[in-house]
Amino acid sequence: MSALDRAIVDPPRVAGVGERSPMAGLERRTVGFVDVLAQSVGATAPAAAAATLPALIAVRSGHSLLVCLVLAWVLVAGVGGAVGQFTRRMAAPGSLYTFVTKGIGPSAGFVTAAGQAVGYAFVAMFGLVGAALSVQTFLASVGAAASSAAVTGLGVVALGAVCFVVLRRGIRISARVTLVVEVVSVALLLVLLVTVLSRAGAEALAAPFRAGLPGPDGLVAGTAVAITAFVGFETAASLGREAERPFLTVPRTMRWTLIVVGFAYLLSAYTQEAGGVSFGLQLADNDVALSALSDGAGVPLLGRLLDLGQATSFLACAIASLTALARVVFSLGREGVLPRAVGFTDPLRSTPLGALAVVVPVTVALPLVLLAGGLSPWRAMSVLIAVSAVGYIVAYVLVAVAAPAFLHRIGELTRSALWGCGAVAVALTGVLGVYLAVVGGTDPLALSLVGVVVLGGGSGYLYVRMRQPEGFARMGLFDEPISDDLLGGR
Repeated sequence: MSALDRAIVDPPRVAGVGERSPMAGLERRTVGFVDVLAQSVGATAPAAAAATLPALIAVRSGHSLLVCLVLAWVLVAGVGGAVGQFTRRMAAPGSLYTFVTKGIGPSAGFVTAAGQAVGYAFVAMFGLVGAALSVQTFLASVGAAASSAAVTGLGVVALGAVCFVVLRRGIRISARVTLVVEVVSVALLLVLLVTVLSRAGAEALAAPFRAGLPGPDGLVAGTAVAITAFVGFETAASLGREAERPFLTVPRTMRWTLIVVGFAYLLSAYTQEAGGVSFGLQLADNDVALSALSDGAGVPLLGRLLDLGQATSFLACAIASLTALARVVFSLGREGVLPRAVGFTDPLRSTPLGALAVVVPVTVALPLVLLAGGLSPWRAMSVLIAVSAVGYIVAYVLVAVAAPAFLHRIGELTRSALWGCGAVAVALTGVLGVYLAVVGGTDPLALSLVGVVVLGGGSGYLYVRMRQPEGFARMGLFDEPISDDLLGGR
């Protein structure tokens, strides 16, 4: 008999392979490419981001939207290359922090987990407030409701409850809801953009290309805000255990997400700048920019429909961000860094119920506090996205540093990976430093929230190191092969 025939007849035992994965409880190898793509696209919320972020970027960069978006696109593509080094080799619900832990140790992994948690949570809050505001704007436009912070707060609570119900039902349901919502929203957005461009004058169409560069501070700060348009593309990695063929599906998903949303953002930013010039609209800090453009282009009904499309896209963003956040918290609970209860999964639906029970109320509570404190919904969104940007950039810097270290440890480091990841880490570190300085001078509330997060994270780190050293030492767990994956099973 050949060696293969003997192995089939009497499969050998493989040392070191257990019968249960550390991530057991979540579904395994059941989520297809389309659902993973829906998660990644939903987290970036292309329709909502393309509609609102140009106005927020313009506050920092003036009329240099396109330059800031291109710079952000290049930097995030570099981050995608660094993350891809890990996603082609391991499946980890903790995603970035697990990768960093494997590359440069648990201390850096803890900081990355904190950055992820801040990024995902504050983007989810941004999505909830944005969805509530978009619904409120639509109702006000048809004379059905008055604008008030109280109404927005009630909308945040109701939408938070919707997120919890959808996420508890399972990843396939939430992913498919997200995909349908985004496809419809992006289709409405594209119709409006084409309509605006077709009715803008030739002078207006050339205006975005004639804008001069802002000062270094404005360019870097605008790029930092522009990065938030792409954040969430890596959340596909949080479905590594659940995805079919994860080492192929997850990297491919991240790559296509960046390509598609990048072009959508550039088209939207260009159209909003050109349309603003053509119809005499101010883009910077304008919370109803697309509605104003639709009125200027003579298609107000399309603008009203787009308000609903934005609302659903914001909700999809919140769902996808909470999906990733819950898996980070779940993974930390399994490792013992957080209480074990957050590592509990629903035995019927295989969803991280313990983590969802914690993260959803938190993401609803803080927006309510901001609104109750007198902030307008648009102002609250500006603060939330500013804090989110800090968390994401910190996590991205660390994963760019960790990738070469990880590749070196396994003997697969290449010169291109070393220089590419190094350049991304240095550039993002510079962006973060300038961004914090600019935010400190223009948005003290956002900087104060960043300070609170840093103090909380530092206190948590010290507590875990001193009181839960076993959990700290266990950081970096991922979905390991089990005996049933091998020939002969158990």
